[in-house]
Amino acid sequence: MWARPSQLLRRGIIGMNRRNIRYIGRYNSRRLYPLVDDKLKTKLLAEQYGITTPALIGTVTTQFEVKRVGNMIAGHDGFAIKPAKGSGGKGILVIERVDHDGFVKPSGAKLSLEDLHRHISNILSGLYSLGGAPDVAMIEALINFDEKLSEYTYEGVPDIRVIVFRGYPVMAMMRLSTAASDGKANLHQGAVGVGLDIATGTAVRGVQFDRSRRDHPDTGHELASLRIPDWTNLLELAASCYEMTGLGYLGTDMVIDRNRGPMLLELNARPGLAIQMANGEGLRSRLDLVEKQSDRLSVKERVTFAQRHFARRGELKDLPEPELAPTCVNT
Repeated sequence: MWARPSQLLRRGIIGMNRRNIRYIGRYNSRRLYPLVDDKLKTKLLAEQYGITTPALIGTVTTQFEVKRVGNMIAGHDGFAIKPAKGSGGKGILVIERVDHDGFVKPSGAKLSLEDLHRHISNILSGLYSLGGAPDVAMIEALINFDEKLSEYTYEGVPDIRVIVFRGYPVMAMMRLSTAASDGKANLHQGAVGVGLDIATGTAVRGVQFDRSRRDHPDTGHELASLRIPDWTNLLELAASCYEMTGLGYLGTDMVIDRNRGPMLLELNARPGLAIQMANGEGLRSRLDLVEKQSDRLSVKERVTFAQRHFARRGELKDLPEPELAPTCVNT
């Protein structure tokens, strides 16, 4: 069954039109977009603000430098190659380990050094960048994600999207890679989205392909027990991105590293709306409440406010048979 627009409005679901005009258009200055549209700029800015990000092994900016990649990655057991201006996970190549036969992806597929050269050349040519503009290839150290989360994901690192509005974390979800999503944490490709309680970081609802679910489709592990470690620290890290960028409506993508704790992966000035489906709740009431609050509070005070006012009880333990999740419309 499809939800009527009137039902979505009553549940506070916002659509793309309202998001673009009411929030992005009002609170995000376009001159600040390059700070988040370019992952290399984001990383360098985060270092200035003391925000932890994956270690940068090196960058490739010209085709002439491509042949030097072998020396750059020598001694690293694994790494990720990313386009600085990519979006939606496009162009990200993860090498889990290196052996005498070549470079091994999480799926077990093996690549040669020539394959890496070809992929980096495609990045530089703008194959994966916004608007097809020439790009820069970033090579980062792998994230050693917390082993407690390994049963909730398939061949990929689970990440946490937090929507931050005027410096307040208002809604969060974890994205779990699946076989259908080819090991990528992309909901549109078949990853599982798990809504998270802002107060505690525990799972409140799961969704895949617009349908509710209670377990991971590949590992079979139930989702009700999912709880993000070091949750308050992660929220404070996400909330501090408001001061770092000056953007009032922001999507922060975070990961949990077993050694370094919460880390910032990237930022998005135009975050998607599927987070509402994962949470089974609309953003509007939370955004309306934050608009009435002071923007002069500290990061800790804003996080405390969010945890107090946006707490949710989980639905997973008593969830009925799989149902269609709400579908966003242009409202």
